[in-house]
Amino acid sequence: MSDIRIGIIGHGFMGHEHEKMLTAMDGIRVVGIADIDPKQLEDVKEGLKRYASNEELMNDPEIDVVLIAANNRFHHDLVIQAARAGKDIICEKPVAMNVAELDEMAKVAEECGVKFTVHHQRRLDPDFRTAKAVFDSGTLGDVYTVQSMLYGFNGNMHDWHVFVSEGGGMLFDWGVHLLDQILWMMPGAKIKSVYADLRNVINTEVDDYFKILMKFDNGIMAEVELGTYFLSDKMRDKWFERHWFIGGNKGSAYVDGFFPEGKICRTSQLLTNVGGKRTMTAAGPTRSFGPPPEGRIVTEDLPKVDTRHEQYFENYKKAYRGEEDFLVKIPETRRVLALMEAVRESARTGNSIRFED
Repeated sequence: MSDIRIGIIGHGFMGHEHEKMLTAMDGIRVVGIADIDPKQLEDVKEGLKRYASNEELMNDPEIDVVLIAANNRFHHDLVIQAARAGKDIICEKPVAMNVAELDEMAKVAEECGVKFTVHHQRRLDPDFRTAKAVFDSGTLGDVYTVQSMLYGFNGNMHDWHVFVSEGGGMLFDWGVHLLDQILWMMPGAKIKSVYADLRNVINTEVDDYFKILMKFDNGIMAEVELGTYFLSDKMRDKWFERHWFIGGNKGSAYVDGFFPEGKICRTSQLLTNVGGKRTMTAAGPTRSFGPPPEGRIVTEDLPKVDTRHEQYFENYKKAYRGEEDFLVKIPETRRVLALMEAVRESARTGNSIRFED
């Protein structure tokens, strides 16, 4: 079976990551790389083509698939250009700057009869897959809250990410991943409403903090919070904190770190409500927040998951040949973009936005 021949547009951080991963995989061959900045091509691996322009790459008959890893604002035009050149397409996230752009991209791809998907590799993150495994197991009973949190200390962004015109800011950078994870965790549930706070804490042009609350029709309130300027001397992994919390009526689970540590937690015996009686504890007259007796909180290990970012391209190879579905489907990415538009509208107006209700 012949290799899938890929050309990469954009040789920044993600372009380098794709080059490194794909040149080590069986069944895929990287033909060459293009970048509008010639300096970015100086360290392209020996044996790969260095294209003088994106058009030269797209017109190369040796290439089957164009992988777009350019700045966010270029995605729309490059996807359409690749489709009209008859190339199949993988586009980095966010696939477009808004829903209208994506609709046009998808329409052209369909008209040209090319395959079109998006690189959402963080569906394969160990922390997310662990949290999803707990959620899917039903072991926590009726889940009422899912919380996804990512905090950093530096506050600063780099290169084009600091410009709104280029598609910069944290909502486009990490927000698209964090929201995609929540939606993929419970794909059958509809979002009734969205409330969001989106801020520029220390960056003058682009957002560097957000808190997003989503009320689902299954009764779950999902919360996503990201802060790039959360200062703490207890940061678990030196330069960031990553947390999941899932709460249900039969227990809770916490998943900490990208390579997670955590537990499923339960009570060995539920407290009973005692109407009209006062119970004194070391914490005062409280039963909800008093110290638990020895053995009251019991824990279980988190499930083990087998997940690697390479699995995105392992799926791609099979899906490309019609053996299974693509991991990431365009309607799913459209839903994320629509949600991000609702987030911006809520943050702008200060109101809760009805979404899929």
